[in-house]
Amino acid sequence: MSIENEQDYEADLVVLLDDEGNEHEFEIIDEIENDDGYFMALIPTLSDAEGDVADADEYYIFELVNVDGEEQLSEVEDEALLDKLADIFESRYAQAMEDEEE
Repeated sequence: MSIENEQDYEADLVVLLDDEGNEHEFEIIDEIENDDGYFMALIPTLSDAEGDVADADEYYIFELVNVDGEEQLSEVEDEALLDKLADIFESRYAQAMEDEEE
């Protein structure tokens, strides 16, 4: 394989603080902006998996909100909206995998 065919990949990472002030690093795997807001799908990075391999099937959905002029990620608490977003993210992921196989 020649170097020209290799693509550099640099993950988009974000560090979140939990209620106890602990830092957790996540990779942004997808983003959606629609009438409901702006949302991100995140997976824990291997460095945040506390010695374990991160579960590839587990991801988190957060909404980007503006609090006092500062952008913050907030949990999506509306179960119906969360299900809707999960369907969109999973459909987009499945399509990306199909496109990659072609």
